[in-house]
Amino acid sequence: MSMIRDLRAVVRPSTRPAPRKEAAAPFETDTTTSSAVVDCAVYRDGARVESGRTLSPQEAMREVRRDGGFVWIGLHEPTEAEFAGIASAFGLHPLAVEDAVQAHQRPKLERYDDSLFTVFKTVHYVEHDQLTASSEVIDTGEVMCFTGRDFFITVRHGGQGSLRTLRHRLQDDPELLAKGPSAVLHAIADHVVDGYIAVADSVQDDIDEVETEVFSPGRNGGVSRGVDSARIYQLKREVLEFKRAVAPLLRPMQLLSERPMRLIDPDIQKYFRDVADHVARVHEQVMGFDELLNSILQANLAQASVAQNEDMRKITAWAAIIAVPTMVCGVYGMNFTYMPELHWKYGYPVVMSITVVLCLGIHRTLKRNGWL
Repeated sequence: MSMIRDLRAVVRPSTRPAPRKEAAAPFETDTTTSSAVVDCAVYRDGARVESGRTLSPQEAMREVRRDGGFVWIGLHEPTEAEFAGIASAFGLHPLAVEDAVQAHQRPKLERYDDSLFTVFKTVHYVEHDQLTASSEVIDTGEVMCFTGRDFFITVRHGGQGSLRTLRHRLQDDPELLAKGPSAVLHAIADHVVDGYIAVADSVQDDIDEVETEVFSPGRNGGVSRGVDSARIYQLKREVLEFKRAVAPLLRPMQLLSERPMRLIDPDIQKYFRDVADHVARVHEQVMGFDELLNSILQANLAQASVAQNEDMRKITAWAAIIAVPTMVCGVYGMNFTYMPELHWKYGYPVVMSITVVLCLGIHRTLKRNGWL
C-alpha cells in the first residue's frame, strides 16, 4: 500500500458489502446504551453534522455509511450489557471489548483486522495543603480508544480525564478533524501526555519540599532528625503509580510514530513523534523521582541514626558526670567507724567542693570534645 494516500481516506464511508448493513441491528433492540453514552456525533469534512437532536449510535452509524464521514462515540464506565450493542455493530474484537468494560488495564496498543485498540492511563494531581503519611498525591483513570476507518469510540473510567473540552477544541479546528479518527487518537494521546507533564511538575514540588526538610539543619545548627519516613514512603508509592501509567506507554507511542498503519494518516503520524518524545521525557523524570526518593529515604534514616547516636553520647556524658558524686556519696554512705575527715569540721564543705570541681572539669572536657 502506498505511503502517500488521500487525507480523506480515513473518513470515507466503508466499502463493505450490502449485507453488512445488518450490523446495525443490535442497536435497534438495545435500549441500555443511552445511560453510558456521553456524546455521539457525526463529523464530515472536519465539521460536526448538526441534526437538531442527539443522535443515537445506530442513527449516527447509518448516516456515516450513507453519506460519509466518521462517528465519534464517547462512553463513561459502560457495563457489559450497555456496550454489547455498540461492540456488535462496529465489529469490535471480544478481547478488546472485555478489556474496555473491566478496565484496570496497562497502557497498550493492539491491532485487530479493521481497528486499533489503545489504552491510556490518565493521571490527575490531587491538591493538598500538607503532605502526610496518608496523602493521596496522584489519582488515575483510564481512556480506551477504538479507532476504525469510519468510527472512533472512547471508553472512559474514573472521575478524571473528561474529553468534553478536547472535543470542543477539535471541533474548532476543522482542518485537523477532517483527517479522520486518527486525528482524534493523536489529540487524546497528546492531551493525556500533557497531563503527565503537569503532574510531574507538581510532584517535583512535593519532592523538593521533603528534600528540603530532610537536609535542613536541626536545632542550634545540629544534625536534623529528618522527617516522618511514612511521608516519604507514601510519596514513593504515588510515584510508583505514576510510573505504571507512563512506562508502558513508551512502546505504543513509538509504534504509532514509526510504523506505518493503514488506519493512521501519514500526516498525523508525524505528530505522534512529538507525543512519543514527551512520554520519553516524562518517563525519565519519573525514574529520576524514584531514584531521588530512594536517596532521600536513605539520608533520612541515616540522619535519624546519627541523631540517636548523639542522644546516646549526651546520655553517656551526663552519666559520667553523675558518676563522681555518686561515687563520693557511696563511699561516705558506708557504715565504717573510722573514715577520713569524718569528724573534721570542714570535711563536708571540702568534699562537696572537690565533687563540684570534678564535675565541672568533666563537663568542660566533654563539652570541648562535642559530647555535650
